[in-house]
Amino acid sequence: MSLWLFRAGKNGEYENKFLTDNRVYLTWEHFNVDLHGIKSQEDLYNLLVKMYNLEKEKTAINWASQIWPIAHKMNVGDWVVLPSKVNRTLHFGEITGEYVYDKSLGSPYYHYRDVNWFALDIPRDRFDQDILYSLGAFMTVCRIHKNNAEERIKQMAKNGWYVKPKTVTETIEYSDEESRIDLDEYISDQISERIIQKFKGHRMEDLINEILKAKGFTTYRSPEGADYGVDLLASPGTLGFGSPKICIQVKTNDTPIDRPTLDQLIGTMSNYNADYGMLVSWSGFKTSVIREIPKQFFKVRLWDSKTIIQEIFNNYEKLSDEIKTEIPLKRVWMLNVEDQ
Repeated sequence: MSLWLFRAGKNGEYENKFLTDNRVYLTWEHFNVDLHGIKSQEDLYNLLVKMYNLEKEKTAINWASQIWPIAHKMNVGDWVVLPSKVNRTLHFGEITGEYVYDKSLGSPYYHYRDVNWFALDIPRDRFDQDILYSLGAFMTVCRIHKNNAEERIKQMAKNGWYVKPKTVTETIEYSDEESRIDLDEYISDQISERIIQKFKGHRMEDLINEILKAKGFTTYRSPEGADYGVDLLASPGTLGFGSPKICIQVKTNDTPIDRPTLDQLIGTMSNYNADYGMLVSWSGFKTSVIREIPKQFFKVRLWDSKTIIQEIFNNYEKLSDEIKTEIPLKRVWMLNVEDQ
């Protein structure tokens, strides 16, 4: 079994289609060429240079290395990992069909493989850092094989998607396919590991409370114990008498939150005369919840670990000294020359 990384668009714009259609697509715009007729990776390289008027040799080589496998290297029974851009989770599937080219589907869905998505919404925080580093390869398609990733992920699947205790010290290995990583994901993974160490359980409410106060809200925190469906209340204005009035539920379960929890929050909002609700789940949300986002857009906001980290970035200077001591961050500016 090989393990293949697929990305569903730069911002996850194709993720729902991948999962709904039970497929992985090769989302190269306007690449309407049947790969069955391409006999070698070198032929594919030459074709890409002509089709896309590529001047950089490295770009054509990189593209060919990602496009070629879907038709000529992947096998039925191989596994696929799809990192979510919607929240900080991973989806796993098994390839069940041969390569298909169907021009009638339109760009960018010409090329696909059927997939059985057997594990959805697995939190990234359950995976060792070296595995996450490999999964951060800044490519649309590539095989993940360093650090014994294939075998270790298979063992996690057998163990309910938890890492078994290590018996030896493992070393991170690097390869050309992993030399360019998604820097945002890599940074978020490191910061995430720090935060969950410091703010597990009820302490996560402290962090969310601090973020809301930094954003200008006056807050009320329910005492520990029975919270009657609400952990925090927040409202702006003098003494918190303004609008909007927000009802917040905070979860640090090690599994994504399901639909009943969202429904419970919506019901609780009316009990507290709240205008809006906010559901915070460090481990993210199951697909059933994500699909409710459009319907609840004017009522509810969902915060996962990715959103929390971004809110920390946005409001860091206004956070308390205690929080900044536990999450010591430093702003770094870098020149983005990727597309130059």
